[in-house]
Amino acid sequence: MSERYIPTIYIRFRKHIRIGKGEPIVLGRIADLLSEPEIEAKLNRHIIYYPSPQDGNRVLIDMLKVIRSIHKIYPVVQIEHFGDPHVLVEIATGKARPHFLILALVWLLLFIGSGLTILNFHADVSMLQVHRRIYELLTGRSIAHPYLLQIPYSIGIGAGMVLFFNHLFKKKFNEEPSPLEVEMFLYQESSNRYVITEEYGKIRKRKDLADHDNGT
Repeated sequence: MSERYIPTIYIRFRKHIRIGKGEPIVLGRIADLLSEPEIEAKLNRHIIYYPSPQDGNRVLIDMLKVIRSIHKIYPVVQIEHFGDPHVLVEIATGKARPHFLILALVWLLLFIGSGLTILNFHADVSMLQVHRRIYELLTGRSIAHPYLLQIPYSIGIGAGMVLFFNHLFKKKFNEEPSPLEVEMFLYQESSNRYVITEEYGKIRKRKDLADHDNGT
């Protein structure tokens, strides 16, 4: 007697996706699937959850919710998942228009702040005296403003910052991430972990409240 064939569905969640307001959460959007062609095509269009206003702008979909939803369509399947057991879905609340006045004020604040930081650093280390001394050692003459050293040094500071951040406007010099991109990535990862932990806490509270209501 031959054993009954049980199809297998392989699932790998994406880390983070963004959907429009009012859109349902479709399995094909939140995960990569691998199975038989008929099953895969159907599950790619399968709706896992309809976000409600009470969910806010973020919804956490975990593997247990997906397994329950799949078993309603295919009661006898084997599900294998890889990677994280959850995906964070962000619901777009509309594209905010940039406020150019605020943007200009922030740019001006950062420009003045960074400039003052560089000036204060040079004052602390007596950079002018250092340039004067180096110029005197090289030429044998002492002058008040050694522009021959100061101008290349100033250009070098700007060029060094451009190379350090690996960006010139929208142009990127190579594929290596800049320190700013790494810090932004780490911040986003920490923020996502915090939100996921909070969402799991909300799910547990709702489950405990439902169990309490059913018990009473």
